[in-house]
Amino acid sequence: MKTLLIKNALLETGFVFENGRVVQTNTDLFDVLIQDGKIMEIENHIQTTSSDYEVIEAHGKLLMPSFREMHIHVDKTYFSGPWKACTPITNGILTRIEEEQELLPAQLPFALNRAEKMIEWLISQGHTHIRSHCNVDPQIGTKHIEITKEAFKKFENQVTYDIVAFPQHGLLRSKVEPLMREAMKLGATLVGGVDPATIDRDIDRSLNLTMDIAVESGKGIDMHIHDPNSLGAFEFYKLVELTKQAKKDGQVTISHAMALGDLHGKELEELVAVLAETRIDVTSTVPIGRSTIPIPYLHENGVLVSLGHDSLTDHWSPFGTGDTIEKLSILAERFKFIDEYSLNRCWKYASGGITPLTDSGDRVWPKIGDRANVLLLDAVCSAQAVARRRPITHVISNGNIAYINDEVLAKEVTQ
Repeated sequence: MKTLLIKNALLETGFVFENGRVVQTNTDLFDVLIQDGKIMEIENHIQTTSSDYEVIEAHGKLLMPSFREMHIHVDKTYFSGPWKACTPITNGILTRIEEEQELLPAQLPFALNRAEKMIEWLISQGHTHIRSHCNVDPQIGTKHIEITKEAFKKFENQVTYDIVAFPQHGLLRSKVEPLMREAMKLGATLVGGVDPATIDRDIDRSLNLTMDIAVESGKGIDMHIHDPNSLGAFEFYKLVELTKQAKKDGQVTISHAMALGDLHGKELEELVAVLAETRIDVTSTVPIGRSTIPIPYLHENGVLVSLGHDSLTDHWSPFGTGDTIEKLSILAERFKFIDEYSLNRCWKYASGGITPLTDSGDRVWPKIGDRANVLLLDAVCSAQAVARRRPITHVISNGNIAYINDEVLAKEVTQ
């Protein structure tokens, strides 16, 4: 592996305070030396003469931690195919499930190519880790597991990944228990599930069977729960109980977790406390149609929150860009993050909690020995990057150059 030297990159170094309030982010220019996938040296100037060095001249671009796409479905997408809008929903979520029974088998001949195109796009948008939910159902069996594995293999030097074996049509409803167990043996890294009440109509049996598959395979769980209000909260408590019994603390994710946006006061406080205690994390797509879950409150009370796009375009939604800078900007607008400090603090939701500065403004990233998963952006600081949706120019994954945006580099952009 060649040594990579990034020259003249802007790093955040601290906050500027006025009357006790953060009003600006300090930055300075540094050279960053990367070797064997790790950051080995950070200095204002690093002199090199070796031809083994690959050099990126950053020209004052901002160096930031890369993104983790924590909820996407690369196996079923219209992305890179002909334009197609969605059909109206007439039977709730079951409308989409009924569509898939015919749609997914018809898409099999080009599912691999579309998955590869989506992964390629997500890398270009700054993601060096992708968690993809992957259908397991009676119509396609485990074919999507195999397709998704093959798609990710093409990008093994550019991205790490999780594959969630996902019984979209219901674990009990579609009778896919044997297929789910087979999917785990084929290489799925997490056990998925969806709405034990609405889809499976048997909360206890659905969740117990999901946990049994997770225990048998030695893997964690990522459960879609859209169910609202007290119904969703009841499912969360049941999942907490099973997580404790199986000693799966820190290995369970609730995706969407929509009920958290419906609860208030003591109900919300008590539920968040048990999620934090069991280290159950939450992934949100920051929806703008229905009440968004209280992301800042969750973080402040010990629940890890991450972001995902769910889809770029498919039969569920014609929207989605894969642009996590845009996603962070939407989050900031939703929660009225308009000042320098709150905009700066947004980055952690997309980077697995990694930020250059602590809450008090001490520089903690990058450090010698850190994994070299980084971005270069045309921005003066991360607050500007989020608020003004500034473009990514380079993506470096595990020390490898995964993407360079030549078009951005060729333009003089001022905002």
